[in-house]
Formats: sequence, structure tokens, C-alpha cells
Amino acid sequence: MSVDGICETSQYLTFTLGQEKYAVDVCHIREILDCTAITKVPRAPDFMLGVINLRGSVVPVVDMRLKLGMSATVNSITTCIIVVEILFDNETIMIGALADSVQEVLELEPEGIEASPKIGVGVQGEFIRGMGKNNGQFIMILDIDKVFSTDETCLVSTVSVS
Repeated sequence: MSVDGICETSQYLTFTLGQEKYAVDVCHIREILDCTAITKVPRAPDFMLGVINLRGSVVPVVDMRLKLGMSATVNSITTCIIVVEILFDNETIMIGALADSVQEVLELEPEGIEASPKIGVGVQGEFIRGMGKNNGQFIMILDIDKVFSTDETCLVSTVSVS
């Protein structure tokens, strides 16, 4: 049983948060950066760590573990920032998503992606586009636009550094 809206083979960037594996459609990925210095922004939401300078652009950075209701990310040698592009108010904006590690790019057939269970999933269900499987391990495919909901994206995208 495949998921509605996923009708062709797609590539997904996989990454880890804790012991779980997640994926985002590569069409949303701008680049992957080593963890760098993040400038704190006063009065930002808890999940927003601050901003980075990406070739002259200010990019907000979100701790994906905090955003998804987990404990904060502990920086390690594999910690990285996945710069994603999302559509907000008819404009494409960049957001850095802090992850424990990046794994690989996978190609998944629509038949290999199932709907997420209605209960028992630690991540809020509306964030999950589907559940893929690779080498016997489930991969939660995130709907990155929904992860950064309109209200929160508004908060993050309007952050400015004085």
C-alpha cells in the first residue's frame, strides 16, 4: 500500500536523530554543512538555535531533535546542518536543520512507502509523509514543509540580526 501523493520513484536524503532514521526529499535539500558557529538570537523559540552566515545570507538554524519533541542535540564529529528550502508565502526560504548525522541518498519506490501509523509514533503524525524501509530498518519520511508550520516558519523567517 503506497501513500497518497507519492506516485513516482524519489530520492531521499537520510539522516539520524538519536537512534531513529529520517528522510527528506532531495528536492528540498540545498546543501549539507559541517556544524559551524551559530549566532544566538534573543527571544527565539527554544528549537531555534540561532543563525549562520551562508555566503552572505542569514540562515536560521533549528535543532531538529527539539523541533520533533526529543532532547537537544549534543554536538559531535558527525553533527551537521542540512540546509533545506521550503515554500513560505510564495517565497522560497532557507532553514538549517541540525541533525546528528547524515547517512545517504536513497531511491524509494512508491510501493515501498507506507502510510505512518496513526498511533505509537513519537514524532507528530502530521510531520510524517510516510514510512520507507531500507535494509530492514524503517525510515520516517518527513514532510519538511509541515515540520516548519506556517506560524513557526513566520517566527523563524522574520528573525533578523542587528
